Amino acid sequence: MFKRAYELRKLVRKGKALVIYGPRQVGKTTLVEEYIAQIKGTRRVRYVTGDDIEIMDYLSSRSERILREFVSGYDILIIDEAQKIPYIGQSLKIIIDRIKGVDIIITGSASLELAGQVGEPLTGRKRTCILYPLSIMELRNHYNISELRLMLDDILVYGLYPEVINNKDNAGEKTRALKEILNSYLLKDVLELENVKAAKVLVDLLRLLAFQIGNEVSLSEIGKAVGLNKKTVARYIDILEKAFVLYGISAYSQNLRKEITKKRKYYFYDVGLRNMLIGNMNPISLRNDIGQIWENFVVMERIKRNTYKEVVANYYFWRTYNKSEIDWIEQREGRLFAYEIKYAKKKARPPKQWSDAYPSSEYKLITRDNFEEFVL
Repeated sequence: MFKRAYELRKLVRKGKALVIYGPRQVGKTTLVEEYIAQIKGTRRVRYVTGDDIEIMDYLSSRSERILREFVSGYDILIIDEAQKIPYIGQSLKIIIDRIKGVDIIITGSASLELAGQVGEPLTGRKRTCILYPLSIMELRNHYNISELRLMLDDILVYGLYPEVINNKDNAGEKTRALKEILNSYLLKDVLELENVKAAKVLVDLLRLLAFQIGNEVSLSEIGKAVGLNKKTVARYIDILEKAFVLYGISAYSQNLRKEITKKRKYYFYDVGLRNMLIGNMNPISLRNDIGQIWENFVVMERIKRNTYKEVVANYYFWRTYNKSEIDWIEQREGRLFAYEIKYAKKKARPPKQWSDAYPSSEYKLITRDNFEEFVL
């Protein structure tokens, strides 16, 4: 059992719903169950799931009388898979505003659907947390730096889903777990959203994106390759982002004529799923895509770290038409921080065009030799 970055006891607040988003199988239910065990005997908990038809009827009623009856006798209402309940946001608003003394925790795996249901009704009445696959920051609570370095090659191939890490020395079980997560959970979520029915096209789209990590993506070129128009590709990618499969960033620019501004780059929430999609689970020593894997891994670990430490930042990449580039830009604290991400150590010098355009920015090279300080 791994200690997660969130402690629900510190996050639950009177008069606000705690909303926990995240991909399936990253440990949201486990996190809630641990919280229930911690408060057992001190608070009365009603734990329900949106999969239950009867529960769905109660919580979609928007009737104060029915909702009051539903939570009567309980201090905490916990709803797992809340995105499956129609009008859940409006019902929760009634509970928060009119039925005092009940704390609320809801979890959901499909942010598009859940955000649409709870976003507007719960404005000012919720706190949102995103739970990712395990992070290096969380593993640091269980392993020392030397142990983490020994695990790194394996992590770069199989990723950081809890079930994968729990099968530390069993490659077959890790592969099986990734297949199950990909086919039975992630793609299922996406296909249920927005009436997406073309499963094969969606997989083809993801595979193309998996080969383009670190590069700007042309929606037109992707569309031609999978037989979709540019508008449909953009819609599918948007759904994949909101379903916690892809993480997209835009180019940074202050409208200098030579800077690329319109394209985006995409990363996978987990490198193990990315590798499973392209059917390559070979060890790192046999890979020719280690640069892409490393960039994806470092970027997502940085995002996890900043999220859990509540660091407010905007993320970008930087490119010019004459091929100058920087992999990762953070805009925070009113400043720019530029990071080049390379698996092997190289000279750390920013491109001249960047230095000339943004002389007050900081620049750093992130490699296998120093990545810990960037993600911990």
